[in-house]
Amino acid sequence: MSEVLLKNREHTPGGIGEMLAIALPMVISYAADTVMTFTDRMFLSRLGPEVMNAAMGGGLTSFMMMTFFLGLIGYSTALVAQYLGANRKNTCPTVTTQALFIALIAYPIILLMKPLGIKLFEIMHVSAGQMEYQIVYFNILIYGTIIGLIRAVFSSYFSGIGRTRVVMLAGILSMIVNVGVNYVLIFGKLGFPALGIRGAAYGTIIGGVSGLIVLIFAYFGKKNREEFHIMKSFRYYGQIMKKLLKFGYPPGLEFILNLFAFNLMILIFHSMGDATATATTIMFNWDNVSYIPLVGIEIAVTSLVGRYMGAQKVDIASKAALSAFKTGLMYSSVILVLFIFFPEQLVQVFKPTGASLVFEQAVPTAVFMLRVAALYVLIEAAIATCVGVLRGAGDTRWSMIASVTLHYIMVGGLFLVIKVLHMSAQIGWLVVVSVFMLFSVVFYLRYRGGKWKEIRLVEKNVEEA
Repeated sequence: MSEVLLKNREHTPGGIGEMLAIALPMVISYAADTVMTFTDRMFLSRLGPEVMNAAMGGGLTSFMMMTFFLGLIGYSTALVAQYLGANRKNTCPTVTTQALFIALIAYPIILLMKPLGIKLFEIMHVSAGQMEYQIVYFNILIYGTIIGLIRAVFSSYFSGIGRTRVVMLAGILSMIVNVGVNYVLIFGKLGFPALGIRGAAYGTIIGGVSGLIVLIFAYFGKKNREEFHIMKSFRYYGQIMKKLLKFGYPPGLEFILNLFAFNLMILIFHSMGDATATATTIMFNWDNVSYIPLVGIEIAVTSLVGRYMGAQKVDIASKAALSAFKTGLMYSSVILVLFIFFPEQLVQVFKPTGASLVFEQAVPTAVFMLRVAALYVLIEAAIATCVGVLRGAGDTRWSMIASVTLHYIMVGGLFLVIKVLHMSAQIGWLVVVSVFMLFSVVFYLRYRGGKWKEIRLVEKNVEEA
């Protein structure tokens, strides 16, 4: 049994203690990313709603350009975990090398897609005031995508072997650097010129670089280098690359198609005018707070389920799933209280420094959206758990089909209500939330069906790399 598994003996296999040991650092890591994004938009809101809205539209589109490749790379978490569970730890870094190859190939492809992002802004008729800032922000961030891709490679490795504290430290440092640099560059402090939204883009890239440095040092550190034979892993290995592509392309395709759907949803709301755009941006800033930490739990359950499926201990994998749901439920309960009882206070966080008619017009819609969002915050914990279990086991194709179908039903319903029937943003938001609540039912039924328990990605004690 590997050293990493031995270290977990102090926890009940599949129990909440073991889940928290992996999940808590990931939750903190993703919370750091959430704080980073949240703070960026809060700083920019001081410059005006249009600037804040542009950061959301431009940032999402830049991120969307690399989501397919992030899905491919991210599946290395499950594959690394399965090889570790099968007691084949020397193969783990070989998986990471294949993911690194994908990242390096992806970058020039992403840059070639840059004109498509700007074309999308034009198609969705983003307001002229917002468009100017949005293009500037997008044009800078797109060149920094290589940092996010390589950071995902090493984060997936450490998540797969269960050493998530490294990912947490990288996330915290990235947040601290990003927030500090953004404050200086956006507002022009310490002798630097005030760069506004350009400063926010530069700060995001610099913060990402600092987090990547932590991951690289940990990966090539003596302990990890010797335990996993890192220096022998730098070669192309067709059989592992084939597995990564076969099981990783569904999450990658799901990721980009879903984010494209999400981006369309945001742009539909933004096309209704500056007040609705501002309300939507505020809502999804807080939605990040409610959901992104659950991604940490999702990755943790992917790692644990992958590890126990690789060790052919399906019963413990099922127990890990239940532990993940309980952990997520505790967090989501806090968010539920905030959204129901304190929506006005949450909205006022984004109030501009000066008087703003747009912001005042946006407040009632934003408050309504937050209260309605309380309907699904507990459901998010169930969805994160089910998705993590299915991915960890290798049931990625079904997950992709179900998730993408539901997302486009949601966008289609919103388009019908807003663009065809010309109803209010509030009605559109009710449609979005109603469809989203179907997600939990569909994924829970798949989980209960148990087909994921029959999938075998690797065999134990058979050398492959």
